[in-house]
Amino acid sequence: MEIFEGDATMNDYYLLGRSGLRVSRLALGTMNFGTSGFHAAYGKSEAEAEPVFRRYLEAGGNFIDTADFYTAGESETILGRLIASTGARDRLVLTSKFTNTTDPADPNASGNGRKHMVRAVEASLRRLGTDYLDLYLLHTWDRITPVEEVVRTFDDLVRAGKIRYAGLSDVPAWYAARAQSVAEAHALTPMINLQLPYSLAGREIEPEFVPMAQLLGLGLTAWSPIAGGLLTGKYRRNGDGLTGEGRFGTDGATPRPITDRDWRVIEELGRVAADLGRTMAQVAINWVATQPAVGSVIIGASSAGQLDSNLAALDFEIPPEARRRLDESSAARPAMPYSMFTPEYQSWIVNPGLGIGDKPAGYTPPVWNGTAQPVG
Repeated sequence: MEIFEGDATMNDYYLLGRSGLRVSRLALGTMNFGTSGFHAAYGKSEAEAEPVFRRYLEAGGNFIDTADFYTAGESETILGRLIASTGARDRLVLTSKFTNTTDPADPNASGNGRKHMVRAVEASLRRLGTDYLDLYLLHTWDRITPVEEVVRTFDDLVRAGKIRYAGLSDVPAWYAARAQSVAEAHALTPMINLQLPYSLAGREIEPEFVPMAQLLGLGLTAWSPIAGGLLTGKYRRNGDGLTGEGRFGTDGATPRPITDRDWRVIEELGRVAADLGRTMAQVAINWVATQPAVGSVIIGASSAGQLDSNLAALDFEIPPEARRRLDESSAARPAMPYSMFTPEYQSWIVNPGLGIGDKPAGYTPPVWNGTAQPVG
């Protein structure tokens, strides 16, 4: 398939987590492929989705994200037909997810138990028209199923050849750590991926999820890098309200309140984007893609033109000074106990008035005995 000029960044691939799986830095999200179910309001027909899918492949992308819940399974069905029409199955890293109900009348047609996991993957394979998934994710923590059951079932699915790799999405950090620890302790299939929302408007994952992912070998894939459209520049303050059409605007219910901090981020992002000659969405996506532990960013598009604009998000670097401005405008005070681990707090508690600096080579730190005097 032809690779367009200017798409060099889409031919760079990262290893996902602690694995040998190579994925594009920008993944194609297909939540809007289809016009049924929960996501029908902004869904696209197969004819509308096809140019987006083909353009992503032409650009060199290989990482496709879907779920059985998206447009009531229609996303997988459309995606299966598009993959077959391009003959690109072996080249793609095809990802799907399970958890959400497919039959509200059946108590075992949802959740993360073994019965639903096995049935869900087999149904996804049928809709996608493939024999295996490259990556299969638990979609959402159900607060019920023992993590050991989930990890063991993932391992069984890998051994059965139905999936190649396993991962998690939208779970607590302690749950992800527990799952990986169970897998390591019993030589079971490890988790290589953790999918979470991450943007300049939502940096809540940084205190715990990011270091946990780095330590335990979980590559982060970030969804909603433009915060549901909030960071695209189409919304502006209007007194106590806002102007702009979209989910945050006059033609849809606001997903969440827009805070003063959000407006600070939007305004600073707009200034940085103008300085760089880029769109706000491109800068927002670039910022997420270049954050620690992030292996790939999931982007969606309603047209091939919009996809082209998003794909260009990796064609430039954010200068250090511009990144500092973005970081400062979007920073939020860490919640306890994470606020105790900042350099400022540590300096005040550990060495009042002295600060903390780098240690010379061969330095052996003292051992404290709980008094004011070091020992050793």
